[in-house]
Amino acid sequence: MLDTNTVSQLLRGHPAVVAKVQGIQMSALCISAITEAELKYGLAKRPQAHKLRALVEEFLKRVDTLPWDSQAAETYGRVRAEAEAGGKTPGALDLLIAAHGISIEAVIVTSDQAFSFIEDISLEDWAV
Repeated sequence: MLDTNTVSQLLRGHPAVVAKVQGIQMSALCISAITEAELKYGLAKRPQAHKLRALVEEFLKRVDTLPWDSQAAETYGRVRAEAEAGGKTPGALDLLIAAHGISIEAVIVTSDQAFSFIEDISLEDWAV
């Protein structure tokens, strides 16, 4: 499951991320509906960014966007309670994506260190 920052790196042509994506079947990749929402928010903030819009739309045609469902919501409740009990206050959208990935037992591909303190999460950083 690609996090928003990984998708952004891919769209900007980050060499390591592009190479990793090219080496994997697109059917093995997915994003959360939360990531799609973040991408569309970014486009709404920059209506003049026609090239970016085309890149995002093409990407969304090629990758599965998974719905945020009750299983993800259940996981979110647990993960958020654990984070807060540990004194952490992660960003709301990061926590939603983390819970979604955990709920489907996906590896979350991200460069965002906000995910690193979450228990039971599998992470990879393709930008290194």
